[in-house]
Amino acid sequence: MKIIVRISLYLPLITLVVAMGCCYCYSQEAGKGKITGSIKEKGSGAPLIGANIYLKTDLTVGTTADLDGNYSIELDPGKYTLMYSYTGMLSVTREVEVKEGETLRINLEMEPFSSSFKEIVISSGRYDRTPEQLMVTTEIMRKDLLESKNVVSVETALDQIPGVNILDEEPQIRGGSGFTFGVGSKVAVILDQMPMINAAAGKPNWDLIPVENINQIEVVKGPGSVLTGANAMSGAIYFKTEYAGEIPKTKVRLYGGMYAPPQDTSRKWWNGNNYISGLSFLHARHLDSAKTIDLVFSGMGNFEQGYMGAPVEGNYTIPDSTKNEDVKSNRLRFNLNLRKQSQKIKGLAYGINGSFMKELAPTVLAWFDDSSGFYRAYPGTILLKETTIFYIDPFVNILTQSGLKHQLMFRVMDEDVDQKNGKKPQAHTTSLFGQYLYSKRFSNIKGLYAIGGLSGQQTYSNDSMYTAGGSTKNEATNVSLFLEVEKKFGKELTFLVGFRGEYYAINDEDQYIVPLIRASLNFKVFQETFLRVSYGQGVRFPTIAERKIRYGFGAFGVFDNPDLEPETAWNAELGIKQGFKFNTFYGYLDVAGFIQRYDNTVEYLFGFWDTTGSVNGFGAGFKFVNTGKSQVSGLDISLTGNAKWGKEKAHNINIMAGYTFVLPISLEPDFIYAENNSFFDLTFSYDSTSVNPESKILKYRFKHTVKVDMEYLFKGFFIGVSSRYFSKMENIDNSIYKFEDITSVNGKGTPTMLYRDYFENHNNGNLLFDARIGYEFKEKYKIALIANNVLNRSYSLRPLKPEPMMNIVLQLVASL
Repeated sequence: MKIIVRISLYLPLITLVVAMGCCYCYSQEAGKGKITGSIKEKGSGAPLIGANIYLKTDLTVGTTADLDGNYSIELDPGKYTLMYSYTGMLSVTREVEVKEGETLRINLEMEPFSSSFKEIVISSGRYDRTPEQLMVTTEIMRKDLLESKNVVSVETALDQIPGVNILDEEPQIRGGSGFTFGVGSKVAVILDQMPMINAAAGKPNWDLIPVENINQIEVVKGPGSVLTGANAMSGAIYFKTEYAGEIPKTKVRLYGGMYAPPQDTSRKWWNGNNYISGLSFLHARHLDSAKTIDLVFSGMGNFEQGYMGAPVEGNYTIPDSTKNEDVKSNRLRFNLNLRKQSQKIKGLAYGINGSFMKELAPTVLAWFDDSSGFYRAYPGTILLKETTIFYIDPFVNILTQSGLKHQLMFRVMDEDVDQKNGKKPQAHTTSLFGQYLYSKRFSNIKGLYAIGGLSGQQTYSNDSMYTAGGSTKNEATNVSLFLEVEKKFGKELTFLVGFRGEYYAINDEDQYIVPLIRASLNFKVFQETFLRVSYGQGVRFPTIAERKIRYGFGAFGVFDNPDLEPETAWNAELGIKQGFKFNTFYGYLDVAGFIQRYDNTVEYLFGFWDTTGSVNGFGAGFKFVNTGKSQVSGLDISLTGNAKWGKEKAHNINIMAGYTFVLPISLEPDFIYAENNSFFDLTFSYDSTSVNPESKILKYRFKHTVKVDMEYLFKGFFIGVSSRYFSKMENIDNSIYKFEDITSVNGKGTPTMLYRDYFENHNNGNLLFDARIGYEFKEKYKIALIANNVLNRSYSLRPLKPEPMMNIVLQLVASL
């Protein structure tokens, strides 16, 4: 068993400070007045259980709403500003005057967060905070933006968030990872506090996330491993869904459109039009007259030919019979959320969430060439996969009158993958997950909140690609426990400390125990100025795929690394959030400097790894390798804002914008991480495998990115524009060049894998634009025209893979 110790020297001091703070007890004084009332959701009338009520000038004084949405708070006589907040709702302020011996009643109806941003509540740390109370940089995406952009899979929306890049379905946050083809993600993906990662491969299950029922998206930048787990090495993405309100709701979305022909018409591989079509629906309601049973049923279907075509027909050394009609993409998914609130036992709620999806979709590893075959696959590198996947998540929640909350969550996820072409490998993965959470806001210890818990996951994989260990069957075990404590000191300072212990093993071969810590503080400098400092540790364990995969895809291969070690990291951040008002514009400006240091950095590297030729003839392909120490530092700037003006505030503008600079460097460029290659007899290091070794820049990263989204609304009419800028990719594996050289001398049986000219002459950065225009009428119906990549650029972000050309969609939405 291996124990990786990364405990900060400051932990004893941190623990002492918190312990001293916890010893400060709250004592009531005589001569107080009282404020009571109820808090409900506007429109539905549903009680907002656990809503927070506190003084704006002293966040340590407050209470929470009970199971019926009622609250009561005692204060000394005087004038106060009360804040009311709840996750996903617009916060409310009330000016009050408390008189001795008197009771003031204030009933509120809170509005769901939609187009405004001011005073929204964030729960990414598993408990609620307003933006200015955050301990780390966190970005929020409005749920209405998903519909406005006609998002059919959530990763396409995430690419618009500042500091987040989606590189061929792989999430990057602040340059914390390169290209890994989605395997071994360093970003945690969480839906309603449950992981949405394929446990065998560490790949996000984007298509399972119900875009039609997303209430809020939160992106936490920097390690979130203490609360979220091992995948959250460079950040975490949280999705929250909605439950039924008092009024039944039904929403249906229909859309249809097409991919436009590329500007270079020689790259068009289809005949006629390349259509896109689909629909989604959501129905939410109470099933009983007492309104204790909530049902949300949703689903979607997406049908398209896709923008990547089959290889050009030919007599290849590696046969590929895939036709253009084979590469279509069809997806059908259904989601269910069912919750029962007990009438016999106050505070008890239980239920079940679930999802089922059937999908037929192609996966393309590499293009045919950089000219007329830009949007075609290289022979043998297109995978036609039919996926059937479902999960069932039963849960039990208990909220006591004292504010103590228990949450029990379980999951069974089953996935079958049947490949329809090539060697036709089969894969079956079953994952069992359980989690217990405990949280409490202490009323007798002023300003103290604690959350803790434990979780366990067991994964069973039977995959014909994962055979390096001598069998198709593999197992992985992960067990963890954690505790996080937050304490407010006075009116300005909030301090947080957390600990997590992780246990991990694959097939009981190597077992790891890793302790992690986190510490943060938030200090209110001025009325709308908040300074934060944070330090956190992260870990990512090798997945079954990284250690056990050994498989050929045409001329490529993906190779196992049984000696792959976990990578660990620490992150430090100094940030400031400034709230401001300019005329009718309200906004937050957030600036953060960060540094993240990695040990045993894992990179997905292209090379000639196979000395036996057992996987493919060239022995070329990808492999996960520990490449030594590395560092990512940089600057993150974001702006969110909203302006309303005119009669009845009819004019409305929303802005989300950001700039991210990262400097990802190798700290051990001459570290040899592999050797004895039979083709070139080279040692493998950063210096020897890089196209641009002088820069020391890590591979597959962009130093500069800019993201902007703006939308204007007026009496049902709306128009919006999104833009994204990616600077040039500074460095890639030079083995891609070598593979081009080899394929260029093998005749017509092996087409030349062209990339060098494209990288050297077209790697100048990419500026992209999307646009949308629409009209909402009768408060029920909406029609919109949405265009992505409106300039119809042909471009590539990751080597050997193009991004989609322009596509235009007409959307119809009905809310019933």
